[in-house]
Amino acid sequence: MTESAARYAAVCVDHPLPQLNQLFDYRIPVELADQVQAGCRVSVGFSNRKLKGTVLAVRDHADFPGKILPILDVVPPGPVLTAEVAELAQRIADRYAGNLADVLRLALPERKIRVEKEDPAERLPVAAPDLAHWDRYNAGEAFLRAVHDGKAPRIAWSALPGEDWALRLAEAAAAAAEAGRGALLVVPDQYDLERLDRALNAVLGPDRHVTLSNAMGPTPRYRSFLKALRGEVRVVAGTQVAMFAPVEDLGLVAVWDDGDKNLISLHAPHPHAREVLLTRAELAGAACIVGGFARTPQAQLLVETGWAVSAAGRREALRASAPRVVPIGDDADLKIDPSSSTARLPSVAWEAARKALTADLPVLLQVPRRGYVPAVSCQRCRTRALCPDCTGPLRLTGPRRPPVCTWCGRVDDPHRCAECGSNRIRAVVIGAARTAEEIASAFPGVEVVESNASERLDTVPAGARVVVSTPGVEPRAPQGYGAVLLVDTWAQLTRAELTASEEALRIWMNAVALCAPGGTAVVTADGGLQVVQALIRWDAAWFAGQELADRAELGFPPVMKFAALTGLNGEAEKLAADLPSDLDVEIIGPIPVDEHHERLLLRVRRRDGAALAAVLAKAVAERSSAKAEQVRVQIDPREIA
Repeated sequence: MTESAARYAAVCVDHPLPQLNQLFDYRIPVELADQVQAGCRVSVGFSNRKLKGTVLAVRDHADFPGKILPILDVVPPGPVLTAEVAELAQRIADRYAGNLADVLRLALPERKIRVEKEDPAERLPVAAPDLAHWDRYNAGEAFLRAVHDGKAPRIAWSALPGEDWALRLAEAAAAAAEAGRGALLVVPDQYDLERLDRALNAVLGPDRHVTLSNAMGPTPRYRSFLKALRGEVRVVAGTQVAMFAPVEDLGLVAVWDDGDKNLISLHAPHPHAREVLLTRAELAGAACIVGGFARTPQAQLLVETGWAVSAAGRREALRASAPRVVPIGDDADLKIDPSSSTARLPSVAWEAARKALTADLPVLLQVPRRGYVPAVSCQRCRTRALCPDCTGPLRLTGPRRPPVCTWCGRVDDPHRCAECGSNRIRAVVIGAARTAEEIASAFPGVEVVESNASERLDTVPAGARVVVSTPGVEPRAPQGYGAVLLVDTWAQLTRAELTASEEALRIWMNAVALCAPGGTAVVTADGGLQVVQALIRWDAAWFAGQELADRAELGFPPVMKFAALTGLNGEAEKLAADLPSDLDVEIIGPIPVDEHHERLLLRVRRRDGAALAAVLAKAVAERSSAKAEQVRVQIDPREIA
């Protein structure tokens, strides 16, 4: 091949340094001319090292005027990055002020050679789904018909109590697949994914979809990735690691329970699956579902800006499926039961539990914290009990046991209050294990089981029993729970976070959704609170609208765009001082992180978010090139997003 006929590859090299966040030109050797294509993985020489990279484009010219090195090798099995995902990766890197190489690392799983040798499977047909259940929602059946017709409708879906959301998502995926288009469904965790997997098998039939998650291991994950890449299946379901899955002719994206923090990637640049899927819907011209029992202000903003339509349950469907929700804590309750303001389980809750157990139905009791007594204080002076070694909070692990440090594990025996010297302690927060003990004493002969993050139950058998669960791991009951009791609600409502009320409603609605129609849900909170009113009326859209209006007035996300700068004391301020004045950036802080580090918050108008991300990415790259102290940049910081 002559120099004039040479071809070049624009390669994103796998390198973490921000100043190298660009494409590098490499010459394509004659012997590799038929193998190097856009989307394939290659080996290249870089700074006297051999590194992997991804080819983003193949062209007849090179932008770099100097000496151009050749590509050393092509990594099988050929192109693994589709054009749609490549453009998506660049969009997400720009949005989050991140490196393209980091985003591609999220999109492309670890290679497993033996999987590449497996014979491809033939894609199986998918039957048309039943749309009847979606008719219970305004715009529901119309949405699915539009998906089936190849259109790109978008909805913010508020599911009815007791809804089998996994089956509804499977029906939506079937509508897209039957029309010859692909579907990508993302859920918060492995348990949700297993439920969705079963629903997809029931609706689509076996071998018509794949799942993607970290829990399945590298080899099965790579196998699922290749099946999707080769078009052997049209439907992909997964946790947030599936958000970049290579779905052929994408026609539908869906995210369930988008307020769950598990949907935020733990790896840089920490994209949220919801934002990735919304971007994919725009790029691919795909339909979109942002669904959950609750609704986030971010989803409500999509409705209020006209990007999506609200799909909520019809009035008659809500009346037929909703349990009775009883609040505790207002003046009327105090007149009837004076102890209701101080008792963990007021008489109304005990009666609801007793009635359900008598009817041979299970009872769900949601407790905010796991453990026995997660926090204790001095009984005499009420000072929080802290570890004398590391000052971490002390907790109790069981009855008649000395307190233990939550941080370092030190057993504080004998314990003495640092303020008054007393050796007596009291519970600040009651955990799930201690609550289970109390319930077992109150209902002798009734089985009491516990579900928590380390020992999670997926389902419980039919019959009278009490299930004590922490939020997010509540098991399902075959016919629903006869009663759902939400206790210690103050622990959620008083958290020092912007999303405290929003998160409280989300975990409450997820629990109450498990209640049987005609059952009773008791929430130990004042019925006059907006968040409790939304639960009583099962109107998450109304509450999300109120939250959105409040945040607009106060200048908080998602109405305004935030970025967090974290670094050594003074370094974040140096970076912020060089930001262009036309961005009109408001600087909040610095906020101490620890003795040596601080954090700044930057606030701009939403329309200036992309410009802020670009400026911050450039500033970080310049600091890295100058070998200055690094400042970590996070767009839409988890603490306030």
